[in-house]
Amino acid sequence: MNNLKTSNKSPWWWVPTLYFAEGVPYFVVNNISVMMFTKMGVPNGDMSFFTTLLYFPWFLKGVWSPIVDVVKTKRWWIVTMQIVLTALMALLMLTLPTPSKEMIASGHTPISMFTFTLILFIIAAFASATHDIAADGFYMLAHSPSSQAAFIGIRSTAYRIASVFGQGVLVAIAGVVEKSSGDIPYSWRITLGVSAVVFLLITLYHIFVLPKPADDHPRNQQEEAGTAKPSSSNAKELLASFGSFFSKPYVWMAIVFMLLYRLPEGFLIKLCMPFLVHPTSQGGLGLSTEMVGVVYGTFGVIALLGGGILGGIFASRVGLKKSLWWMALCMTLPCLTFVYLAYAQPSNTIVITIALCIEQFGYGFGFTAYMLYMMYFSEGEFKTSHYAICTAFMALSMMLPGFVAGYIQEAIGYINFFWMVMACCVATFVVTYFVDKHIDPEYGRK
Repeated sequence: MNNLKTSNKSPWWWVPTLYFAEGVPYFVVNNISVMMFTKMGVPNGDMSFFTTLLYFPWFLKGVWSPIVDVVKTKRWWIVTMQIVLTALMALLMLTLPTPSKEMIASGHTPISMFTFTLILFIIAAFASATHDIAADGFYMLAHSPSSQAAFIGIRSTAYRIASVFGQGVLVAIAGVVEKSSGDIPYSWRITLGVSAVVFLLITLYHIFVLPKPADDHPRNQQEEAGTAKPSSSNAKELLASFGSFFSKPYVWMAIVFMLLYRLPEGFLIKLCMPFLVHPTSQGGLGLSTEMVGVVYGTFGVIALLGGGILGGIFASRVGLKKSLWWMALCMTLPCLTFVYLAYAQPSNTIVITIALCIEQFGYGFGFTAYMLYMMYFSEGEFKTSHYAICTAFMALSMMLPGFVAGYIQEAIGYINFFWMVMACCVATFVVTYFVDKHIDPEYGRK
C-alpha cells in the first residue's frame, strides 16, 4: 500500500515521457549511427560491423541488472543515466570528426577516424541499457498493478513515437541542414545537438516530476526489512532458472528458431539505409538524407507499427499455431521489394515509399509470431527469467548477421546481396516447420 500512497501523481505525467526517453538513445545509438557513418563515407563492411558492436549492451544487460537492484533506487538510476546520456550526446556533437568532402565522396573514410565517437557511442549504449532496466523496474513500483495494465498501451505508444523521432525526425533534420549548408559533418553535429537538447529537457522534467515510491529501495535494504529474499537465495534462484531453461523440452530447436527466424531481416536491416542513400552508380537509390528520414524513418516506421498491431489482432483471434505460417510468409516474401528496388532503381519517391512500407508492414506482422513464441516457450515457473534469456537470443539473432552483412554486400553488390537475403528465407521456413509441430493450438487465442 505504501507505493500507492506516495504515487498519487497521475502516471500520465511521467509514463509517456519515461518511455519516450527509453527509446530515443536506443535509436540514436543503433540507427543514427548507421546513417551517420554511411553519409560520412565509411564503407558498408566497417559500418555494419562496428555499429553491430554497439548492440552488445542490450544483449548483455541481464548480466549487470542485479546491480540496479542492489545499488541506489530505480529513480536514482533513471535520472543519473539521463544526465549521463545528455552529456554523451553533447560530447558526440562537440567531438564528431570532420572528414573532407573528397574523402566522403570516395566512400573510403577510415572507421579509425571515428574511434572516439565509437567509444562515446558504446558508453551511451551501456547507459541506455541500464536506463531500460531501471525504467522497467520503476514502472512496476510507481503505480498499482491495475494502473500498470492500463498504461501498457501508453508506454508502448510513447516508445513508438521515440522510434519515429529517432529514425524519422532526427534524420530529416540532418537532411535539411545538409541541403542548406552542403556540409555533411556539420549536419550530424546539429542532429546530435538537437538530441542532446531534447534529452536535457526530458531529464530536467523527470528530476521534478518522477514520483518517489515508498517501495523504491535498494534490494539490500529490502532484505534488512525482511521484504526480499537473501542474496544467496537469489543467486540460487538465478542458477535454477538457467538450468530449468536449458532442460525444457525441445530447447535447442527453440534456440535455433530464435536465431534463424529473423535471419533475412538480420542481414537487411543494416544495409537498408545505406542502399537508400548510396548513388545509383554504386547500386543504391540516391535518396537525400532528408527523404530517407521521411520515407523510411516516418512512413516505413508507421507501416512497421501497423503491421505489428494487426499481427497482434490476428494472432489473438486464431492463435499462435494457425498464424505462424502466415506470419513467416509475411516476414520473408516482402524482402522481394528490395530485389525490385535494386534492379529497377526507381526515382519516383511514391514507388519507393510503397515498396518500403510493404516490406516494413510484412516485417511488423511477421515479428508478432516471434514475440508470441518467446512468450510461449517461457511459460512455467521462471517465466520472467526465461523470457529474458529468450530476448538475449533475439538480440544475438540480429547481431550475428549484422557483423558480416556489410562485408558481404561490398563483395557481391546490392542486387546479389538482396537475392542472398531471399535465399535466407529458406532458413525461416525450415525452423518454422519444426517448431510448428510442438505448439499448443490454443495458445494465444482469446
